[in-house]
Amino acid sequence: MSLAQRIRHIHPGLVLAGLDFIGLCIASYLAVVEVGGGTPVCGPLHGCETVASSPYSRINGIPVAVFGVMLSLFLMTAALAWWRTGATWLLAAHYVGSLVGVLFETYFTYLELFVIDAVCVWCLTYFITLLLRFLLSAWVWFHRPRGTDAGDTDDGQVITAAGQAAPQGLTADD
Repeated sequence: MSLAQRIRHIHPGLVLAGLDFIGLCIASYLAVVEVGGGTPVCGPLHGCETVASSPYSRINGIPVAVFGVMLSLFLMTAALAWWRTGATWLLAAHYVGSLVGVLFETYFTYLELFVIDAVCVWCLTYFITLLLRFLLSAWVWFHRPRGTDAGDTDDGQVITAAGQAAPQGLTADD
C-alpha cells in the first residue's frame, strides 16, 4: 500500500484528535501565561500583549484561554472515543462543540480586529485549528454512511478521511 493510500485510510477521528491536541497546546500555553499574570510572547509580532490585557480576554474573571483548554479537551476526548467506538453521536458531539467554538472565536476575532485593534497570533492560530476541526467534522458528518443516526453506532465500518467506508477487514486498529 502506497503512502498516499495509507494517508487516505487514516480515520478522521485521529486527524481531529491531532488538531484538537494542537489547539489544546495553544490554549494551555495561553491559559498558563494568563493565569500566572504574564503576557504571551508573540515574537516579532505584536498584539498578544494588547489582546491579553484587554477586558475582553476574560469572562467573569476567567481567562478566555481556560475555556479553550476545556473545549479542546472535550473535542479531543470525543474524537478519540469516536475513533475507538464508531459511535456517531460522538462525531455529532465534536461537530456541535466545534461549531460553538467557531462561533465564539469568530466573535473574539471580530473584537480583536475592530474593537481591541490588535491581533494575537496565538489566538488566530487557535481559531484556524478550530475552524479546520469544525470543517472536517462537518464534512465527515454530512458524508457519513446513511442509516446511522446520532444515537446509533456505525455498523463496524471505518470511515476514511475521504469519507468512504474502508475496505472490509480494515478496522479502527489498523
